[in-house]
Amino acid sequence: MAQTLPSFIANPSLAGREAQYVALTVKSSAVLKSWKLSLFSYEWLLPDGQIRPVDDLPLKEREKRLQVEDALKRGTPLITPVLGIGIMDNIEIGSGRDVFLTLSALGYDHIPVYAPKSCLKEFKSFQLS
Repeated sequence: MAQTLPSFIANPSLAGREAQYVALTVKSSAVLKSWKLSLFSYEWLLPDGQIRPVDDLPLKEREKRLQVEDALKRGTPLITPVLGIGIMDNIEIGSGRDVFLTLSALGYDHIPVYAPKSCLKEFKSFQLS
């Protein structure tokens, strides 16, 4: 479902390294399919790759999701998530993981992110056409 995206702000984790990253818009379903292979995905994803319901998230992650949902309701800009490529050549979601996964859970099918310029070739299949 196409939805109007919320406002985004620069991710503070990239401060001083902005030139090493590029802004992209990615297909959330494609990113989730790849991220399922991450060692860190178990907190947010069920074994079949679906995002866990809010009540099934670990407490710390549940709090983060609820904070993102609250920011959406208030119209507060969200930080732009940062993606990378993991050691198993899968997508890794770094800073802003809670933003990316909450938006995905709420049905956003494309999400703006930052990715390392050095990995642009690997991100081609995840970008919107």
